[in-house]
Amino acid sequence: MSLSERWLTVPDLVELLGVSPGRVHRLFEQHTLLPARVGGVLRVPSEFLDEGEPMPELRGTLIVLSDNGFSDDEAVRWMLTVDDVLGVAPIVALRAGRKAEVRRVAQSLL
Repeated sequence: MSLSERWLTVPDLVELLGVSPGRVHRLFEQHTLLPARVGGVLRVPSEFLDEGEPMPELRGTLIVLSDNGFSDDEAVRWMLTVDDVLGVAPIVALRAGRKAEVRRVAQSLL
């Protein structure tokens, strides 16, 4: 999976967010951030951060995907891949303020 221009490891996130590794893992558990395994290492796409913080709009969408049975890797892949309905990758649509539309599309996925 190489859909992101920049992948952040847990140590990268610890430094960037100024939190402990345990806190980073809690952010994963709470669906505030979502990692994928890239080269066997947990990594988060840099697109999931905004001004050095997790995008607030991301959490609800990640919960919808999880509720629909998506694995973390599948959810990350979907967020970074152009969606036919949205016309752009869901993460791009979220960044453009299209949260409701992204979640509606996410809810329709099986």
